[in-house]
Amino acid sequence: MRRASITKRASVLAALGVGVAALAVTAQAGGDKVAFPADYAKGVVYMTLDRPENKQVREYLTSQAAVDAAKKGDPLPQGTVITVAQYAAELDAQGNPVKDPSGRFIKTSNIVGYTVMEKRAGWGTDYPETQRNGEWEYQAFRADKTANPNANLTACFNCHKPQAGQDFVFSYQSMKTATR
Repeated sequence: MRRASITKRASVLAALGVGVAALAVTAQAGGDKVAFPADYAKGVVYMTLDRPENKQVREYLTSQAAVDAAKKGDPLPQGTVITVAQYAAELDAQGNPVKDPSGRFIKTSNIVGYTVMEKRAGWGTDYPETQRNGEWEYQAFRADKTANPNANLTACFNCHKPQAGQDFVFSYQSMKTATR
């Protein structure tokens, strides 16, 4: 929830005579809990995806402890951070992604953004069961590593909700085959 909408909601509730203290829990929930993971690049790159719809190469990184848990079929440990670094693909003269000999997009050094999911004890309790993703929270960051205020984090919850059997992580199976 964006701070502006929280402030607006607080003003409306105050005008209606409703205490603002109840709003404090809502203000603490969500992407505000997730800080940019400064050491993400030290993690294990366990999956790389070519994204033709936006001409990107995405690298998925997490800790060795998360990979080890997935290899055992266990839930990912508290403190797990999954970072997706989104790189622009190299483009040819026609604006199409250039491919390497194996048919994969060639990534540039141009990072266009990041998406992050993080798991901490007690996180998620502020959400109704219909939305809750265990103890995971989500955040999107711009290339400059600042939070993207236009990100629709509710979409993250809705999309990951059906993955409850894999600790709400689409790429859980890919962690099992990570080699590093």
